[in-house]
Amino acid sequence: MGKKYFRLLIAALTTIALFVLLSIPLGPAPPMGAFWNPQSGFWANAQTNKFASQNISLDDETLSDTVGVYFDQHQIPHIFASNNRDLYFAQGYITARDRLWQMELQTRAAAGRLSEILGSRTLQFDRYRRHIGMGYAAEQALEGLLGNPRTAKAVKAYAAGVNAWIDQLQPQEYPLEYKFLNHHPESWTPLKTALLLKNMTYTLAGRNSDLRMSNTRAVFGDDFIKQILDLEHPLTDPIIPKSKKWDFASQAPQKPEDTFTPSIVDTVTPFQPDPQNGSNNWAVSGSKTANGYPILSNDPHLNMTLPSIWYAVQLHSPDQNVMGVSLPGAPAIIIGFNEDAAWGTTNVGADVWDWYEITFRDSTFGEYKYDGKWQSTKKRIEKIKVKGQPTVTDTVVYTHHGPVVQTSGEESMRSDIPKYHAMQWIAYKKSNELRYFLDINKAENYKDYRQAIRHYESPAQNWVFADSSNIALTVAGKYPLKWNEQGRFIGDGSNPKYDWQGWIPFEQIPYVKNPDRGFVSSANQTPTDSTYPYYLDSNFAPYERGHRINKRLAAMDNITPKDMQHLQMDVFSNHAKNVLPTLLQYLNTDTLSQLHKKAKGKLADWRYDNKGELIAPSIFDYWWDELYEAIWNDEYSKTDVPLEWPSRDQLATFIHNNPTSQWYDNINTPEKETLEELINQSFNQAIVALQNKYGNMGNNWQWGYVNDTDIGHVGRLPGLGRKDVFTGGGAESINAVRGSHGPSWRMVVQLGPKIKGWGIYPGGQSGNPGSKYYDNMVDEWQNGDLFPLWFMQQPPVPADSLHYTITLN
Repeated sequence: MGKKYFRLLIAALTTIALFVLLSIPLGPAPPMGAFWNPQSGFWANAQTNKFASQNISLDDETLSDTVGVYFDQHQIPHIFASNNRDLYFAQGYITARDRLWQMELQTRAAAGRLSEILGSRTLQFDRYRRHIGMGYAAEQALEGLLGNPRTAKAVKAYAAGVNAWIDQLQPQEYPLEYKFLNHHPESWTPLKTALLLKNMTYTLAGRNSDLRMSNTRAVFGDDFIKQILDLEHPLTDPIIPKSKKWDFASQAPQKPEDTFTPSIVDTVTPFQPDPQNGSNNWAVSGSKTANGYPILSNDPHLNMTLPSIWYAVQLHSPDQNVMGVSLPGAPAIIIGFNEDAAWGTTNVGADVWDWYEITFRDSTFGEYKYDGKWQSTKKRIEKIKVKGQPTVTDTVVYTHHGPVVQTSGEESMRSDIPKYHAMQWIAYKKSNELRYFLDINKAENYKDYRQAIRHYESPAQNWVFADSSNIALTVAGKYPLKWNEQGRFIGDGSNPKYDWQGWIPFEQIPYVKNPDRGFVSSANQTPTDSTYPYYLDSNFAPYERGHRINKRLAAMDNITPKDMQHLQMDVFSNHAKNVLPTLLQYLNTDTLSQLHKKAKGKLADWRYDNKGELIAPSIFDYWWDELYEAIWNDEYSKTDVPLEWPSRDQLATFIHNNPTSQWYDNINTPEKETLEELINQSFNQAIVALQNKYGNMGNNWQWGYVNDTDIGHVGRLPGLGRKDVFTGGGAESINAVRGSHGPSWRMVVQLGPKIKGWGIYPGGQSGNPGSKYYDNMVDEWQNGDLFPLWFMQQPPVPADSLHYTITLN
């Protein structure tokens, strides 16, 4: 039995009992007779490795001309069309051919519509998506998309292409997941593209800590925040070099005279985006490269799934030729290059989601206090269809800030709960990010880049750019005008001074062009130093990756694309270098067993590289986690309310600066513990924990196993992922592989007279588990290999590297 058949069979058997989506158990399995039918059931999804060229005739007036789609050895489509309308139609058609189920799943999840096909077990998830206003946000985005003729034409053409693929499908041709659920594909609309784009805003700009920070201040006080949560490591190197001078006067509003003290919040809203979402990007100028032209690199760190979040494609029409990765469900290239320029992105992580405490007039929730008056609310009726059960109706109350989100754990608002919280979020503002992508796909130079980026608003991103003469980086996005620390804590919903007071002007958003050091870079760290006159946030990524990238780039000359690929795989841990010598200094060798001494020896000999074949990174990782818990768990567990915990670099800095602090004492014991005691206790506990999980010390302790990298199915179907991928790296390394998170797309582009690109992601082009191209790139990605991207200048002639052609007539 072939690999693809075996995978399908295992998936079928395990899914009947274990089918899981978003870690939530689902309803009953599909009808077994239809599911096992050899002609129309899951067996029909097994594909041969050979593909034949096809001529596909579509309905009259669907296309204005013939479109050629040429597939290379990696199953990447190269789409050649005589106009942009046909180009985006074909992009939708071909993407749906490979990724239809993924497209529908992601947009259903964004809209809070999973229960329609999965039943009541996803009802809580759907409620939350409705309560935070994802549908409302998508409607605002759709208005922006359709309000511009170019983007309206693109999303409508894309939707028509998707539907053309759906309409010609027979039930036996449905993707496997539809058969599991006994469900059929739903027609695509421009609203679904808007939902997809707003879902990315949620993934990358949905982080918020106002509720936890307010609770932390109430429990531990302001001194704790100043001494620990405000710590910044001295090696922090901002994205915009410190030499940058801000030659403008800020327009930031003044802080309110009185400090607002909100009520304790007993729960935090569920389904928060993963805190490890991040990325690296950089561009080096021609003065530092071997061929005298810039090189650009990018590796966005997101949840790694099969199929991948990305879909590689080339788009060619008379006025554009662009290649890179797209988001299945949206037209254009998101990260990539054309014949003149390249671009990539990392997440900014600015604070654009704020919470407000609201006082209602009565149990009708029809009015709330604002500016000394009672203001009327708006109510949005959300009807959630539930498979096999009656429709559930929710009423979501909106203030001028945004929707009131239930944080009490109750399904509906209750009159006996005195305080509720409304959220204000950048996603509620009408925007049109697709206009940026359409423009950047055609950009020829720096001027075009800066003009295009004016249209990019959310989620805020560090967009790096290079053409043959320039390198640049813009901390792009729409940022509310705030006074210092506004939105760090819950705001007073009745006081206008807590409102967003406008927007930072585009010309005053941080950016840099052709800096003296010869490179630009970002790794989600703080965008600027303290001289920048606007408040963006107080909680960015730790310094480690950004510092390592900048140090390496500063030391490099005669750089080649291969050098950049090697840098993307760098596994050095600044975190270990920073804190491990101190931990070893406190370790009492006299009391160690032979096993513990051997473990200490591994750490002492370690050079701080998170290499997969080493044991030391595993010991250090477990030791640090045990020490972290030993220091903070006693204080943090004394209350049930959610609190903000220190980041790893904050604790490391605190240990260096405060070796005798009272925070090391365990408040639950009569003794007064010291840092030295906690370090020794946690070391012992780490060794025991490793033994309990991985057995006696040996190869099974290697970091490649302990790093626990699984690339799961996008819908969490058992048997359809890649488990136990042996990896190096770590959250603090440039190669930021950690669990299911990591470089979701690695790309390197060499600028010059003839642009060249290399790329890979951990997956394959096809969303069909029965296809050879479902996960065929995982092994190369694991090894750090990037394959050359075949950037066609014209339709190819038959060649060995051209696998087959689809002609749309």
